[in-house]
Amino acid sequence: MRKVIIIGAGGSLAKYVIGAIKELGNIDLTLFLRNKNSLSKSESEDCTIIEGDALNYNDVNKAIAGQEIVYVNLAGNLEPMIKNIVKSMQENEITRIIAISSIGIYDTPLKPVLIPYRKLADIVEESGLDYTILRPDWFTNGNEIDYIITRKGTAETGSAVSRKSIALFISKIIDEPDLYKKENLGISRPE
Repeated sequence: MRKVIIIGAGGSLAKYVIGAIKELGNIDLTLFLRNKNSLSKSESEDCTIIEGDALNYNDVNKAIAGQEIVYVNLAGNLEPMIKNIVKSMQENEITRIIAISSIGIYDTPLKPVLIPYRKLADIVEESGLDYTILRPDWFTNGNEIDYIITRKGTAETGSAVSRKSIALFISKIIDEPDLYKKENLGISRPE
């Protein structure tokens, strides 16, 4: 059983990722979020639920200890949260991280709303961890699996992508953790 934690499990994308990971089977899934009541019964079923705050290092460290893969799905004041996560992973000798950032974080000039997402990507890339950073386009609730991947340094193409597509891509990495190591990828719907 592979041990996976979703940090920020109450988010709209995370709910799709929970479902996609459950489809894999053979995953011991932990959901870390501020309020467990934001999860439906089907989302929380067969999962370990930990209420905590990613801004609190002790909360993060208790949740991450013993995990194998950390999936980060956060918004807000990202810099201190990702620093807590990286520090805990390093101290617990956990190396595999998948983190959601945003499309446009390498644009010049950088839009102020994207600064926290750029900081998250920079901190994860400099961490020494085996990371996959995903930079999705805007999310849709489309019931489709249709996406393209662009690597860092190449032009981001495509358009708004379904949460279902992103979730499936993340579940593939969780199923095969050697995929896309040390990669920073854009994900969008082909135009």
